[in-house]
Amino acid sequence: MRVPGFLRRQRGSAVVEMAIVAPVAFLLLIGLIEFSLVFFVTLTMQYAVREGARYAVTGRTDVDPTSRLKSVMQVIRTNSMGYLDTVCPVFSVNGTVSSTANAATVLGAPGDIVVLRLDCTWNLATPIVAAVFPSGQYKFAVAATMQNEAFTP
Repeated sequence: MRVPGFLRRQRGSAVVEMAIVAPVAFLLLIGLIEFSLVFFVTLTMQYAVREGARYAVTGRTDVDPTSRLKSVMQVIRTNSMGYLDTVCPVFSVNGTVSSTANAATVLGAPGDIVVLRLDCTWNLATPIVAAVFPSGQYKFAVAATMQNEAFTP
C-alpha cells in the first residue's frame, strides 16, 4: 500500500510542535520566576527584620529615646533592598502596632525580650500565579525575637 505524498511530508512540523509546546513552557518559566521572587522577597524581609532586631537590642537611642523606634525602622528599611515600601508592611513590636506605640518604651528595658514583626502583602504580577493565591496577593509575616543587651536607658 502506498502512502499519499501529503502524509509523508514533514516540512513545517517543527514549527507546529513549537507552537504547541512554547506557550506551556513559557507559562511554566514565568511561574517559576514569580515563585522565586516571592521567596526572595520573603527571605529579604526576614533578613531586614533580623538586622533591625539586632540594632534594637543594643539600646542605641542616637539623639533621644523617642528616636530609637524610628532608628530601628530605618535599619529595617535600609536592609530591605527597597522592598519595604512594595510589601506594604504593618510593623509591630511586642504585639503593639508601631503607629500606636509609645516610642520611648516599646522596645523595652535592658534584659527584656523584644519581638519585631512585619506583616507583609506582596502583589503578584502574573495572573496565572495570582490565581493560586487569595485576591492575587501573597501575605506573609516575618519576625525576629531577641533579648535586649545590658545598656543604660
